[in-house]
Amino acid sequence: MFNILQAQWLSPGVKQLRVHAPLIARSRQPGQFVIVRAGETGERIPLTVAEADAAAGTIDLIIKVVGKTTAILCAKAKGDTIADVAGPLGRPTDLCRDSHAVLIGGGVGTAVIYPLAKALRAGRNQVTAIVGGRTRAFILLEAELAATCDAVLPCTDDGSYGFPGTVADRLAALLAGGAELDVVYTAGPVPMMRAVAELTRSAQIKTIASLNPIMVDGTGMCGGCRVTVGGQTRYACVDGPEFDAHAVDFNSLMNRLTAYRAYEQTAMHAYTQTCALEVGRH
Repeated sequence: MFNILQAQWLSPGVKQLRVHAPLIARSRQPGQFVIVRAGETGERIPLTVAEADAAAGTIDLIIKVVGKTTAILCAKAKGDTIADVAGPLGRPTDLCRDSHAVLIGGGVGTAVIYPLAKALRAGRNQVTAIVGGRTRAFILLEAELAATCDAVLPCTDDGSYGFPGTVADRLAALLAGGAELDVVYTAGPVPMMRAVAELTRSAQIKTIASLNPIMVDGTGMCGGCRVTVGGQTRYACVDGPEFDAHAVDFNSLMNRLTAYRAYEQTAMHAYTQTCALEVGRH
């Protein structure tokens, strides 16, 4: 069992759990993830390690409620436990040095770019972060990124805060303003990463995309995270999760994202019905 030392809501439907996991905290590198089981009979899901404190022996997980398992995890509080946290897994990020790196995070994808920002700064890079959300309430880790990056550029779909538009729109504005970029790292919804990749492709800027959204089992055994990269089949959990965004077949990737949607919706419906019954009994 892994103890939860801290739990807080960061935005509507998004919770941060600080978990005591000293072995993972000591060895985790940016870009890697863990496999989590909320309870003894629960499914296994991959989650990014947003922060690791080797001295304290803790890792931070940022979780968005999208299905049954994430709902169960986000219902947990300080003092509760998680049955299993296995890792770190996946290939660490290939970090540049002495360059201008732009990190682009959409929604909980910001949890992926935050550890990258700290590692890139240690490599003497100029680091700019573009973070987006539907409204200001969905902008994550802005203060934490500001403490590390040279610049943080928030944007909102509804224009309620920062730049009015998507992260891809903000990147386009940055490029139009003459900014010289050496590399872009992006994490978030697949349509967002595809839009970023198309912008940087024409500008011939190296771009790395984190394909966390497609991962299922995390070990390469289920095959659910198959993705075509450069015309070849790769597995996001063991060959990635990060790949050359310009080589990723985003069309096939989008299709694969819906493969388990019906099962997920059925499980979530059953879970919410059970919760409603429990509330009724009390």
